[in-house]
Amino acid sequence: MPLSARSPNRLLLRACCIAMCCVALVACGDKPAEEAGAAAGAVSASAMAVSLVAVQREALARSITASGPVAAWEEVSLGVELSGLRVAEVLVDVGDEVKRGDLLLTLDARTTQSELRQAQAAAKEAEAGTVLAVTALERGRALVERKLLAAADFDQLVAQRVQADARAATARAQLDAARLRLEFTQLRAPHDGVIAKRSIRPGQVVASGAELLTLIRQNRLEWRAELSDTQIGAVAPGVAVALTAPDGADVAGIVRAVSPSLDPASRTATVYADLPQPGALRAGMYVEGRIDLGSSDTLVLPRAAVVRRDGYSYVFGVDAQGRATRKRIEVGRLVGERLEVLSGVDEGERVVERGAGFLSDGDRVRVVDGASPAPTSP
Repeated sequence: MPLSARSPNRLLLRACCIAMCCVALVACGDKPAEEAGAAAGAVSASAMAVSLVAVQREALARSITASGPVAAWEEVSLGVELSGLRVAEVLVDVGDEVKRGDLLLTLDARTTQSELRQAQAAAKEAEAGTVLAVTALERGRALVERKLLAAADFDQLVAQRVQADARAATARAQLDAARLRLEFTQLRAPHDGVIAKRSIRPGQVVASGAELLTLIRQNRLEWRAELSDTQIGAVAPGVAVALTAPDGADVAGIVRAVSPSLDPASRTATVYADLPQPGALRAGMYVEGRIDLGSSDTLVLPRAAVVRRDGYSYVFGVDAQGRATRKRIEVGRLVGERLEVLSGVDEGERVVERGAGFLSDGDRVRVVDGASPAPTSP
């Protein structure tokens, strides 16, 4: 083919090649930008959404949790002062409420009634002897004045009067003793209260001083908590106490006394708390209670903002590059959902609240309001 005929075709082919190269160069030039944009979007999507909360200062309630038994404020052991007598009747049972002076039991009083009658007769005899001695002395005094009675005989009459008075006094004392013994055959309540124990039955012969009944004075109970040597110094009389009864009801109490010394073996001291309205609590129960010590200003954080790992407590902040920064803190009491912070952060410092439990130091995060918790790992 002639050279003049091939030239237009070559020019057209060369133009097509140049156009294809330009398109390829343009396509190659846009790919790094697209890859960079895609990578940035992937990083943004992988950043965990978190919300922040500020460290605040609040008045946090202070309390001590302890355990101890419920016991009678004052338990009175009741018995009789006579021995060898038989119980005639028991008028109360366990759980009965009694008033001071109420009759609780009686003993067979036939022997003591007989002794009383003998004492009454002896007292009347002694009174008659006194009357006779007084009359004889008055007659002797008149005879002495008329010089008709020797002085020695008059002295004898005076001595007889003194002896008669002494016998009358002895008889009266024996009569009082007989009446008292008769009263001892009746056991009466020395205080208001409730019967806690009964260890006597009708017909049983009693001994002096033996416990027959036990009375909880005024039906008043108390809680006795054992506190360590580091806790006891914070408790004083008048502090409020809160217990939970077996039926779930709250029972309020007041500390009435604190033991002045510690047990040398256990290094604990006892706190005595009055329970004016014990509810379902009963003497002998062992319950847990809370001793309220008022409140104190302290730094607090929501419980969810504090992460516990390797035996230590941590919080997470967010730096300028959007990365989580871990910080170790020291925590104290937990009151509801508020945790006391003793050291490691300052008031007003903002830390991660929601999502903190899923973070590690250096993780990328996105701070949002009301962020949803991060999903758990499958």
